[in-house]
Amino acid sequence: MREITPRSPVGIALIVIMLGYAGLLLISPLVAILQGAFAKGITPFLNALTQPDVIHAFQVTFSLTFGAVVINTVFGLIVAWVLVRHRFPGKRIVDALVDAPFVFSPVIAGYVLIVLFGRGGWFEPQHFQIVFAWPAMLLGTVFVSLPFVIREVQPVLASLALEQEEAAYTLGSSPWTTFRRIVLPQIWRGLLYGIVLTIARALGEFGAVAVAGGAIERLTESATVFVFRASLDRNPIGAYSVSIVLCLLSVGILTVMSLLRRRAAR
Repeated sequence: MREITPRSPVGIALIVIMLGYAGLLLISPLVAILQGAFAKGITPFLNALTQPDVIHAFQVTFSLTFGAVVINTVFGLIVAWVLVRHRFPGKRIVDALVDAPFVFSPVIAGYVLIVLFGRGGWFEPQHFQIVFAWPAMLLGTVFVSLPFVIREVQPVLASLALEQEEAAYTLGSSPWTTFRRIVLPQIWRGLLYGIVLTIARALGEFGAVAVAGGAIERLTESATVFVFRASLDRNPIGAYSVSIVLCLLSVGILTVMSLLRRRAAR
């Protein structure tokens, strides 16, 4: 689509509305967070980030993000492959359920984990703890970030011609070698884009990890849960400081996504 310079009043008005909308919902919150974090100087900001509970909260967040990325990358590829390349009863139902995290409240997802794995739950473990611990937080994070790898890889897989794969099989190549040498180089951009979206979703998750993990300080408290607790404890510097780090990570993720879009467009 060819871009044009607006010359009519309607076109100019649309641009003004767009800039105002972006400024109100995107730029103004960032400015408010920066102003609040550095209101008393940079020293309180740095001191807040070096507190033991803040460091632990970031460790929990990064470990959950890493775990969700690994699990959803592996199983996302498997699910996308099965949905594109195989026929089986109930395929449409499974394909529709992939989008469930988009419409399913994360808070309800966390509560469901308690119902399933908590005391007296359907699958209560006997020798280790799942709910109000890191495993339940990981399950909640995996659930809310489930669709991204699948939905990014699916259309790319569906668009691939099968001639190269069939030729590889004819020459004696194994399924794994064929996937690694032929399929993966053609889908890696979609896979990487799905991984980036998974990272973004996992870093910002609050509802599922707060409910399933119990929001226990220095035990099951992620960075987003810390921000919530700090706001309740009247610790605005701590809340602002952690929020800035999360915002910077989000900006970095948005930059990576923009670069991926440009390369895909080329």
